[in-house]
Amino acid sequence: MLRLLINIAGVYACFLTWGLTQERVTSTVYSSGQKFKFFLVLNMVQAFIASLVGYIYSIIILKDKPLVLTKERTISFVKIAVLCSIGSPFGYMALKHIDYLTMTLAKSSKLIPLMVMHKLLYRKTYPFYKYIIVAMITAGVFFFMVFKPGKNKQADVTKPGANKMLGIFFVFINLVVDGSLNSSQEELIKSDKKVNGRNMMTIMNFFTGLVLLMWLLNPWNPELYNAYSFLVLNPAAIWDILVFGFCGAIGQCFIFSMLANYGSLVLVTVTVTRKLFTMLLSVVLYNHVLSTGQWLSIALVFAAIVLETVIKYQQKNSSSKHPKPELLQNSLIDEKKDL
Repeated sequence: MLRLLINIAGVYACFLTWGLTQERVTSTVYSSGQKFKFFLVLNMVQAFIASLVGYIYSIIILKDKPLVLTKERTISFVKIAVLCSIGSPFGYMALKHIDYLTMTLAKSSKLIPLMVMHKLLYRKTYPFYKYIIVAMITAGVFFFMVFKPGKNKQADVTKPGANKMLGIFFVFINLVVDGSLNSSQEELIKSDKKVNGRNMMTIMNFFTGLVLLMWLLNPWNPELYNAYSFLVLNPAAIWDILVFGFCGAIGQCFIFSMLANYGSLVLVTVTVTRKLFTMLLSVVLYNHVLSTGQWLSIALVFAAIVLETVIKYQQKNSSSKHPKPELLQNSLIDEKKDL
């Protein structure tokens, strides 16, 4: 029980801090009067930190054998790294047009593009209840925007060139890329038995950092230099970025431990409530104003997620006599993309 409580506390502490720090980094006006807008640099730092923490966790602490990178594995990891590199920037672009709460709630609908990409790429079919859940989540996101109070609308107007629909479009692209990434990760794990969640975390993040670094070193791309200049003027942002990176990376380690020792149902329950508390803390700490309709919209989205959890629990009980090992790995991939 103590070990379970430590894992739950680790997931909550890391990802609540991670989510709130992400909002802080992307929305804070620092001492120079500017916001941090260098999201590729942010993603690169996070990727290298996650790779380092993953290596320490798997190779040094758990004594895993390093995965040998054959030509085929390297090509697969590079493809995954490219998808990982191009997905997040669309999420940050969305923040220029919509607020953090809207984006967080919209990303709860990741099941939609994930189902679409599985259907298109691997011809996978889904039970009817999945479509009900998708409809509930989509409706919740839609009404969350429709019921936005006047005070928040005024705040949106102050954003130069803000366009809600464009922001949602960027979130949709982000989710489509994530769906392709999830599908590619699952297929690699299924086809290569030596690939697991821990070495996936280490190697994927390392290649993602390399891809982003190569792009940032492009002489026609001034982002790396501009980010350095910004951090010289605003050293407080360095701490925020490091906290952001380490919390996400260490949180993944707690996820791996919880999956291995307690199963996917416990993990899903913890992460669902973590998302809810992240939004509630964001409302309190950053003075967001929500209407009654928006609170009902949030409730609808999380009701859909809880419904899916209950159905999965029932299915798990009915098939407990014939467990499938790949269920843990698939759940791990889904949780990794919540980061």
